[in-house]
Amino acid sequence: MSELRLRVFVNAESVDVDRGATALECVRAWRGSEAEDVASGKRRIMDSRGLGIASTAAAQAGSIYRTVSARSGERDD
Repeated sequence: MSELRLRVFVNAESVDVDRGATALECVRAWRGSEAEDVASGKRRIMDSRGLGIASTAAAQAGSIYRTVSARSGERDD
């Protein structure tokens, strides 16, 4: 893997993304339709501890993201 790429994990699957990618871009690299659901507010991105994370947060090597159903009125951005 190039030093310009990072390996992250989205819903237990490894994904390689460019350095500087956001959490949302990581989800998009995993599954585009899931990223659209996050962008529309239907789903949220959680970190490895189960805490909500902003879709604009910068990814780091080894980041672990999970997507979950969004509760009414909650947004992460």
